[in-house]
Amino acid sequence: MTKKYNVDEILDEMRRMFPNAKAELDYENPYELTVAVILSAQATDVSVNLATPALFEKYPSVYDLAQAELLEVQKLIKTIGLYRNKAKALIGMANQVVQHFDGQIPHRHRDLLTLDGVGQKTANVIRSVAFGEPAIAVDTHVSRVSKRLKLAKEADDVSAIERKLKRKIKRERWIEAHHLMIFFGRYHCKALNPQCEVCPFTAQCRYYQNKLKQ
Repeated sequence: MTKKYNVDEILDEMRRMFPNAKAELDYENPYELTVAVILSAQATDVSVNLATPALFEKYPSVYDLAQAELLEVQKLIKTIGLYRNKAKALIGMANQVVQHFDGQIPHRHRDLLTLDGVGQKTANVIRSVAFGEPAIAVDTHVSRVSKRLKLAKEADDVSAIERKLKRKIKRERWIEAHHLMIFFGRYHCKALNPQCEVCPFTAQCRYYQNKLKQ
């Protein structure tokens, strides 16, 4: 039986496991990150990174994307899931940024939420990764890890999970926690076949305890 860890100890252990945890989307500036994060919804970072070079070459700025033809954008991102809706959202987002924010991706949470294709998770990613603002974005990996390690309840939705994580984790560790939990969930605590046999957190893992009962 392994020891039970508090939240800081959990993050410290995850950092030892994944010392280079960071955003895996390729981008050069807030505009490119915003596009990449919008595209990453229900898609892998790998698939997004394969599509964005050609997209950014054709539309190197938010002004270029605002003038884009819908079908042209669709062609460039056709390998990504939901590409039709995402192409429309990208052009809409670009026009909103040009019209309302002088061509600069806004950093305030409430402003980001006004953009097409940007929800709570996307806004938090942009704020934390592009601008270094403390935020925790709850994606499928963060949600799964939070529930398994009993940092949230099984029935909690993403909003409840975000609130609980922000309450339990020190503000100065929010950005780090986001990346660590994603890496831990993506490469270790997977949805299927998690690496329980080499996991330090089995003593407090809801998934592992349930598996022992089976």
